[in-house]
Amino acid sequence: MTDFAVEIESLVKTFGAFTAVDQVSLRVEKGEIFGFLGPNGAGKSTTIRILCGLLTPTSGRALVGGIDVAENPEEARRNIGYMSQKFSLYDDLTVEQNIDFYSGMYGIPKSRRDERKRYVLEMAGLAERRGAVTGVLSGGWKQRLALGCAILHNPPVLFLDEPTSGVDPIARQTFWALIREMARDGHTIFVSTHYMDEAEYCYRLALMYRGRVIALGTPDKLRADMDARTLPRLDPPETVRKTALEDVFVDLIEAEERKTA
Repeated sequence: MTDFAVEIESLVKTFGAFTAVDQVSLRVEKGEIFGFLGPNGAGKSTTIRILCGLLTPTSGRALVGGIDVAENPEEARRNIGYMSQKFSLYDDLTVEQNIDFYSGMYGIPKSRRDERKRYVLEMAGLAERRGAVTGVLSGGWKQRLALGCAILHNPPVLFLDEPTSGVDPIARQTFWALIREMARDGHTIFVSTHYMDEAEYCYRLALMYRGRVIALGTPDKLRADMDARTLPRLDPPETVRKTALEDVFVDLIEAEERKTA
């Protein structure tokens, strides 16, 4: 049994002459909140879709829970929850009807469906809105419902592709409180985001740019590496500033641009 929830080895995905994912290799530990950052078009969503068995890699390997998603996509999907950046539930159904529908889609035994529904409604704070038509919910409540439906079958690994895009800051904080609670319960969370404040919640981060991972480490390590490169060696430790993650990533991307110029 592998100690890693996600393993990617020399992953490549091309679309004609365009390389969307270029020799990506990384491992995510079980119970980790792993952040995937990068500008639009960096290859984040493509990598996540490969890990979810929705795209076939051109070369390399992608394993979730030790299962090769290209060779056994159906088996891998049973261990995966996936929430896309675009809201994908049914606006004309109520909250409860959406939960019931996805319970059937995930093949949850009928004997467990009421239990899982109660858990999702309580976890997402939707019990009082169970009869509300989904289309009238605010963006924050829709995201909570989408998260709840993604974990109905209690998957050990959850992929969240920019789940809070377009959601107000207060709703984002509430959403991340749910993510941290799930990680404490043993779930592995693989999340892509472009919000730097959300990156701080992640145990480790990978910065992706033009299909490649150009930095990997904890938020503190990435900042320390940047400070070590930019600050004079004679500065006493107490004067060393704590570089903002945004500054770290801007600098790394500019360095990549200079390499290819």
